[in-house]
Amino acid sequence: MFKDKPPHGEKDVINDLVFSIVKEQKTKRRWGIFFKLFFIAYIVFITATFFVNKKESMVSLPHTAEIDVSGVIAAGTETSADHVIQGLHNAFKNSQVKGVILRINSPGGSPVQSEEIYNEVRRLEKKHPEKKVYAVCEDACASGAYYVASAAHEIYAQPASLIGSIGVIMNGFGFTEAMKKLGVESRVLTAGKNKGFLDPFSPMSEEQKEFALTMLKSVHEVFIADVKQGRGKRLKNNPEIFSGLVWTALQAQKLGLVDHFGSYRQVAAQVIKAPQIVDYTVKPGLWDELSQRVSTIFTHALHTMAANIHLS
Repeated sequence: MFKDKPPHGEKDVINDLVFSIVKEQKTKRRWGIFFKLFFIAYIVFITATFFVNKKESMVSLPHTAEIDVSGVIAAGTETSADHVIQGLHNAFKNSQVKGVILRINSPGGSPVQSEEIYNEVRRLEKKHPEKKVYAVCEDACASGAYYVASAAHEIYAQPASLIGSIGVIMNGFGFTEAMKKLGVESRVLTAGKNKGFLDPFSPMSEEQKEFALTMLKSVHEVFIADVKQGRGKRLKNNPEIFSGLVWTALQAQKLGLVDHFGSYRQVAAQVIKAPQIVDYTVKPGLWDELSQRVSTIFTHALHTMAANIHLS
């Protein structure tokens, strides 16, 4: 026969007991997670405090300031003029900095950003003649990166480092013939007859081409003048120097583009006589990165709303 079911009150007691056990387990689990997170946060805090205190103790003693110029030199990046110049200012403000190393590994980038850094290096060296700036080139120091390096008191590199590319380039493509074959028509509307002269879907006239070349030549002339001013009599009288060619540092030294061979550690220890190196590179913090992402999303939304109407 069937077994008797437990009374209603007894069933409630069992349910309450099970519920209490589950609740207690959840509470223990939550406290366990809390203590784990607290422990991790504590370790991170202690580690961060250790490194901050270590850096503070290092900057209070004689040392060499290192500022990285890595990757493409462009606005809004770690190698923007704003970031590099801020690092320079921080280094020159500290009386314990015995010399500054620009540790360069870059193919170049914006001529405007490069020129800003160049001018500030020259200004700071003139204002503080006792504190020299040394450019140390690693894998590549080309184009805008060499523009920056040429402002330094001396340029060091490894024999196989790639140096030079003193020129200006404007890249683009033309699709007009392919469009004709495909039966595609470009419908670019502009106010100003030359507003769309760099549009890859529209033909470029000889007049527009000459204008673009004149513009590039103007930028190139400024580049050449600044390199000559920075390097002075060390440059050899060779027109190929400014042709856009790239050389190994072994070749570049013979042309006067490089002074000596050596790593940034060797320069700090043997030239500046301050082997302790402190990184003064300004890097965006977490808040800056989040702000940049939000700004990018917002800008993209505005561009979408504006469709194909461009004011610049």
